[in-house]
Amino acid sequence: MQQSAASSSADGELARRQSNSTNTLAATSLCASQPPGSGGDGGNDGGGGGNHAKPLYDLGALQQQEVVLTLASFAVTKLAYVRVTKAFREAYQRQTGLDVRFRLTFAASGVQARAVIDGLPADLVALALPLDLDKIVAAGLTAPDWRSRHPCNATVCETTVAFVVRQGNPKDIRTWDDLTRPDIQIVLANPKTAGVARWIFLALWGAKMKKGSVTALDYVTRVFENVVVQPRDAREASDVFYKQKVGDVLLTYENEVILTNEVYGDKALPYLVPSYNIRIECPLALVDKVVEARGPEVMQAAVEFCRYLFTPAAQLEFAKLGFRVNPQTCKEVASQQTGLPAAQLWQVDRELGGWASAQVRFFDAGAILDEIQMSVGRKRAEERNAANNRR
Repeated sequence: MQQSAASSSADGELARRQSNSTNTLAATSLCASQPPGSGGDGGNDGGGGGNHAKPLYDLGALQQQEVVLTLASFAVTKLAYVRVTKAFREAYQRQTGLDVRFRLTFAASGVQARAVIDGLPADLVALALPLDLDKIVAAGLTAPDWRSRHPCNATVCETTVAFVVRQGNPKDIRTWDDLTRPDIQIVLANPKTAGVARWIFLALWGAKMKKGSVTALDYVTRVFENVVVQPRDAREASDVFYKQKVGDVLLTYENEVILTNEVYGDKALPYLVPSYNIRIECPLALVDKVVEARGPEVMQAAVEFCRYLFTPAAQLEFAKLGFRVNPQTCKEVASQQTGLPAAQLWQVDRELGGWASAQVRFFDAGAILDEIQMSVGRKRAEERNAANNRR
């Protein structure tokens, strides 16, 4: 894994994290880039220009030879999409003469899906959960066939679950079973708000699912008894663990660890990837209703950008930032990717019947997640009462 590829952006990324970590929704401000040759370092816009914000209602005032595409994604993809949109803009302008600029918005995956459904005029969505895209489909904004339009069910990037531990791994945390030990404090994003936490929940369940549902339920419950804080998303969870030094182990995306360690340099923390793990698949789709209303030039640019994301040039940028490249998506880059821990990755579609089924079983109101949270809450209340009675 060539982690040094991200180091030139590390200082700027750290500053952006510090400014955004207290309010994820602030990331939904949409930044337009300057025209080519106007300078700037690329900022948050992914268009290679400055950081001049324009409200969405100004889009109609842009010159005819320009197209602006709005992309809504989740927090840990930020640097990847800044780089990839910049590269696409340059390539597309050379090929067509059309300047395609990007407005990027980043927040928790579920927040983004709700924002699009409520009227955020995103042309494209790249989210943490296929289920979030299905919600946009149910709202009539994206066609039901979005999975079939691109390789691997339109999965543009993949990752898996990693354990980040303290220097020297003083608690000797190495396996899924270690997470249930009574001396372990865990930091994990909130499954109610963060796509990463739902993936991790299923990874925890998957660690024991071959032994049956009763064993898996008991195991995941005992893990959640050790969770001491549940931030809103993966980026905030990293800040809590790295900056605030809360907990013994952070459960998060593998790629998020790699980027965070680049940012922190000599203060980077060790991590490990359990060998039996979940394949985290992050899909992409056009918001058809929005794009179709904006005319053929916008549609063509949006379609070409989607195709570009599956090319070796784009997949290499994801690989540099710690995402795992699936050979079915891009064999050329996958064959060159080295340095990531070996892992046997299982898929939600094959083992749990897909995300729609997993949502009903685990995450709907009153489902398994709620049962676990209520059980943990009752146990903690009993422990507090017992402690008070001893005083």
